[in-house]
Amino acid sequence: MDHPKPLITRDYLAIERTHLANERTFLAYFRTALVFLSGGVAILQMEVLREIRPLGFFLLAASPFILGIGIFRLLYVKRQIKKYYKYSK
Repeated sequence: MDHPKPLITRDYLAIERTHLANERTFLAYFRTALVFLSGGVAILQMEVLREIRPLGFFLLAASPFILGIGIFRLLYVKRQIKKYYKYSK
């Protein structure tokens, strides 16, 4: 059976950078979902913006989907990183 070569320091650092980038990407998805949620609530609460109420409902509905995509991507990339660690030891 062919054993993979052990990782050098540069490879470990690359994996850590990927892990941090994954978390940063999730935080961007979270921030976007939060802005959509707060924007939707603001539009629905203000009587002056009555004409664009459908946009408020759309933003409220889109917020959980964006957050779900972010969580899915976070977990998927985390699994891929763990798989790489498993095969690299």
